[in-house]
Amino acid sequence: GKGRIFDAAEATAVAYSRALDQGGPGLALRLRHALFNRLVYGKLRSALGGNITHGISGGAPLNVHLCHFFRGIGFLILEGYGLTESTAAATVNRPESLKIGTVGLPLPGVTVRIADDGEVLLRGDLVLSGYRNNETAGKEALDSDGFLRTGDLGSLDETGHLRITGRKKEILVTAGGKNVAPAPLEQRIGQHPLVGQAMLVGDQRPFIAALITLDPEAFATWLKTNGRPATATPSDLANDPTLVAEIQQAVDAANATVSHAEAIKKFVILPYDFTIAGGELTPSLKVKRNVVMERFADTVEAIYATPRVTT
Repeated sequence: GKGRIFDAAEATAVAYSRALDQGGPGLALRLRHALFNRLVYGKLRSALGGNITHGISGGAPLNVHLCHFFRGIGFLILEGYGLTESTAAATVNRPESLKIGTVGLPLPGVTVRIADDGEVLLRGDLVLSGYRNNETAGKEALDSDGFLRTGDLGSLDETGHLRITGRKKEILVTAGGKNVAPAPLEQRIGQHPLVGQAMLVGDQRPFIAALITLDPEAFATWLKTNGRPATATPSDLANDPTLVAEIQQAVDAANATVSHAEAIKKFVILPYDFTIAGGELTPSLKVKRNVVMERFADTVEAIYATPRVTT
């Protein structure tokens, strides 16, 4: 019963937050929100200490669904962006100008520009003047106007909010010449409760595919809910129709945001989740793509050795 109440409270919090960006919540949504504020949200805020109202997120992309959830319970997470070369934050959302899904507006004295190829460029007093004992690298990092080449891809909206869409060096180029930024699709798949990590493959391949891991705790709950043996592993159930159909929903949701040429045509459920200890994740929880590609090279080859599946 508590699980169902929390699921309803979560959905209401997300809907309430989204409505704040679309003219405000209606009466029915406000009443549901008030009810769950008493039943659930107040307890969550108490677990955070009772007085906290804002938090700042950086270092890795923040899940949009999660950000809406926290705002819906009364806790604003302000996502920012920057690099070591920009002395940490260069842009950040503010409470009065929050746009979920973006990393906010430039800090005072910072100029953001988007290059012709989509790369985010930064200029300001907080940007490095060079690298110690490496003059060549310093010249490569800055363009002729003094803008820092971040290596990230992004866009600026009509209000000047910056949205990061991926890493320039991580762009996948299919055999047909289609450029695909993996990060947005990976993040969308990762919103599914069962998914631990998602990593797209397809560079110089005929289509885009995904390597997907299962969250251990969510998987244990799924086994119990669906009457599967508690000792079953992701490898045991990698072809289980019910499990595959559920992960397919996550893939379909991601595919709905891109063109058919950019869509994920096949996916594979990997035998274990990525971890820092296992070497697949950095300390900031970014996937080490080269490590994963090396460890699952045979899996990737098998994807493209079998007939293509259109989703």
